[in-house]
Amino acid sequence: EESGYHLIYTNHHILMDGWSSSQLFGEVLQRYQGMSPAIAMGSYRDYLAWLQRQDDSVSQAFWTAQLSVLEEPTLLSGAIPAITQTEGEDWGESHYTLGRKESLALSEFAKAQKITANTVLQAAWLLLLQRYTGQDTVAFGATVAGRPTELPGVEQQLGLFINTLPVVGEIDGTDSVAEFLNKVQEQNLALREHEHTPLYEVQRWSGQGGTALFDTIMVFENYPISEALQESAPSGLVFGEMSNHEQTNYGFTLMVNLAEQLSLGCRYDRRQFGDDIVTRVMTQLVDTVQLFVQYPNQQLGNFSLLAQANAPLILDSWNDTDASYDTSSSVVTLFESQAKQNPDSTAVVFEDESLSYGELNLRANRLAHQLRARGIGPDALVGILLERSAEMVVGLLAIMKAGGAYVPLDPEFPQDRLAYMVEASGLKLLLSQTSLNNSIPVPEGVETLLLDTLPGVQEASNCSEEQNLSISLDGQNLAYVIYTSGSTGKPKGVSVPHQTLVNLLLSMGKQPGLQSSDRMLALTSLSFDIAALELYLPLITGAGIVMVTREVSKDPRQIIEVAAQSAVTHIQATPSTWKMLVDAEASTLLSTCTLLTGGEALPDALADEMLQQSDCLWNVYGPTETTIWSAVYRLDRDNRKPYIGGPIDNTSLYVLDDEFNPQPVGVTGELYIGGDGVTRGYYGRPELTSERFLANPFSQQGDRLYRTGDLARYRPDGIIEYIGRSDFQVKVRGYRIELGEIETQLHKQGQVQDAAVVAHESAHGVYQLVAYVVPIEKALLNADEQARLDYLSSLKALLQNALPDYMVPAQMLLLDKMPLTPNGKLDRKALPKVDASNFQKTYEAPATELERQLAEIWQDVLAVEQVGLNDNFFELGGHSLLLVRMVSAVKQTLGVELPVSELYTSQNLKELSNLIAASEEGDEEDDYDLIADVLDELEDIDV
Repeated sequence: EESGYHLIYTNHHILMDGWSSSQLFGEVLQRYQGMSPAIAMGSYRDYLAWLQRQDDSVSQAFWTAQLSVLEEPTLLSGAIPAITQTEGEDWGESHYTLGRKESLALSEFAKAQKITANTVLQAAWLLLLQRYTGQDTVAFGATVAGRPTELPGVEQQLGLFINTLPVVGEIDGTDSVAEFLNKVQEQNLALREHEHTPLYEVQRWSGQGGTALFDTIMVFENYPISEALQESAPSGLVFGEMSNHEQTNYGFTLMVNLAEQLSLGCRYDRRQFGDDIVTRVMTQLVDTVQLFVQYPNQQLGNFSLLAQANAPLILDSWNDTDASYDTSSSVVTLFESQAKQNPDSTAVVFEDESLSYGELNLRANRLAHQLRARGIGPDALVGILLERSAEMVVGLLAIMKAGGAYVPLDPEFPQDRLAYMVEASGLKLLLSQTSLNNSIPVPEGVETLLLDTLPGVQEASNCSEEQNLSISLDGQNLAYVIYTSGSTGKPKGVSVPHQTLVNLLLSMGKQPGLQSSDRMLALTSLSFDIAALELYLPLITGAGIVMVTREVSKDPRQIIEVAAQSAVTHIQATPSTWKMLVDAEASTLLSTCTLLTGGEALPDALADEMLQQSDCLWNVYGPTETTIWSAVYRLDRDNRKPYIGGPIDNTSLYVLDDEFNPQPVGVTGELYIGGDGVTRGYYGRPELTSERFLANPFSQQGDRLYRTGDLARYRPDGIIEYIGRSDFQVKVRGYRIELGEIETQLHKQGQVQDAAVVAHESAHGVYQLVAYVVPIEKALLNADEQARLDYLSSLKALLQNALPDYMVPAQMLLLDKMPLTPNGKLDRKALPKVDASNFQKTYEAPATELERQLAEIWQDVLAVEQVGLNDNFFELGGHSLLLVRMVSAVKQTLGVELPVSELYTSQNLKELSNLIAASEEGDEEDDYDLIADVLDELEDIDV
């Protein structure tokens, strides 16, 4: 204070062994002796005054523009494989030094490009972040000096100037390395004018709220500490090797020092980043920098992070799945072999009916001969519209025995959708039953056979009709064509040949495995492709099928009962169904059966619940286009994470970037599937087939890859982990849904100006569809509740006439306009969050004790604060899983056992109350009848 100098405590401090703080302070003063205070130190007040003169609106405009292309934060910790490290310190360090020759080449390259070495490192890090996260635009934090050049003496002034600011990179695969480096350099130069801006302000202007924009920072240290100290050291004081220790609040701090050699240091949170992953990332960063130096004119899209030494492991060893089988065989030939060997073994059990292999084969042959007589042969499509029964299995086998392929038509689908499927597939023949005869308008020229009235199926008129047909089928002849949701607004039919189906069944017969002594439960609708595994895997292995009705498949209590009575050993179901069964306390079923789960991502929490009771749980993965399942992974108590796993027999899996480059371990890419499971494509849609089925660049056999749209990454052991979707396809209760198809149907309605649909995760971890609608008549937005409800109800009714029930949004919300990104696209993430309050009706309080008890049960199950008599269970966020939970709570609290099927028609609180009241009255009448019967009997007894 006496000398007039100001010493400001900074975030950089040098500790010299043996020096006291007073000695250090004295050295600082001695270093500046002879300098004028204005030049040597200045005043930190001068800097603060300079800050006050800056126009925040200019900086805000700059940073808003910079961050407008960043659609979401860049979090490396969320883009790498999860790790569990329990040993050692919480923080780890990793170091890498580039050779002198390579370091010199980097410096010369930077000079030639008229950029800094810092820019090269930043650009390489941006590219790595883009590859790991899969985001087109990424950001990280960079430390800046923060000393304004126009402030005199600022370079010698002590004080806190350093700042951390985002470096944003929009990766365009068509840019060359040189072009990308110049963009990063220009951004760094532009940033200089605004590097004083506090990071919290930048964060606020970005619109990301309290979410961090990034979780990695880069600190570029371009000064040799030991040399600087030595130059200023008092006589006799010699500095040896110097090292500094830095700690930030970011999980991954990258420190770069470019002296004679480039040195990289990394300090990372081991609770977020695994040691192996960090080592791999550091190596990839160095490799990328060197590739930049060597190939400045190469396009970014052509850069692969996969080192050549690792390519054989990922491309070949992890896809070594060759297994021999007869590629000309079919489900029919394999089934007929079992029927010949074990004619008396039980093939199908349905309610009170049981068919042996011999009986099933005879019935299927009788029908197949009739189909042949009607012109059905190889690749001829036959529609099958039947309720679940043993006769349905007869019909399926008969179609394939005749050489044809079946098209499953779900009785629960709307007529318009069924009619489209019949027309698009060009059916000439339809198998149905009397009760469903009027379910769809059959076009002229399509013949309908009603199996329950068709003569000659139960009994043949001559023995020749019971013989196996001699049909010459190629492995590429169709077995079935199954329709899935389509992004263009129309469902698309996937053409599945016999060879792909046989390969799947033979592989699944080995792993998870099925023996002739086993019985598999058939729960799934035929319109869902996984039903084929439940039906045909038992039939080709000599095992038995236990089929349940559609009503039973929705009721966990009945599922458990049927499985126990029929001694079921194998069950395949979606995670949604498994959750329903777990909540219904199916402990015996879980502990005694082999469990297969697939069709949608298996939540970690559900996997843990299932593994508490099961030691044979398999996660299975695959799209319809590659024949049901393409990968399997067994979970146990030591491997609890539900990964995609590894490929089944004769199947290859590739994780590729946008330019078809294989991704290394830990880097997210799109999953492609090749091998014998790849189907023929989309029936009658060659343009759509060419978009999704591509030539395999890693094979010399001329085969194809299917582009799944799923994002995934390799773990170090070769296991593949599912990350998410690259498009707007979602899975709800196992059903694959293209949101675009629902949006197209909404846009078709004349009263809708704009619409968007998202899959919203409820508080219970289950996804439901939510539709956002902008009406043409804006007056609706301010209309009374009833008018809005009538409008939305009419929209829902129109959707129900065009879409399956599982594709109709449970909840619909009115908006005045859609939120848009700066690029003018729909910003789905900015759509308002929904909760039960958005869909509650005008409150009408429960009046009776029963209504009050039900309201309390709904509040607990649905996690809402208040439920009125007019509120709808499903609109408040209810779904099939919560319905089961509600039924269980009603039974426990009220002692009433409700049939699940009836609850889909009694959806609001008042209706359910009336249903229970009527049920209780019926029970009382039954009790009175019983008492009367007993009294009548007593009258005849001499007491």
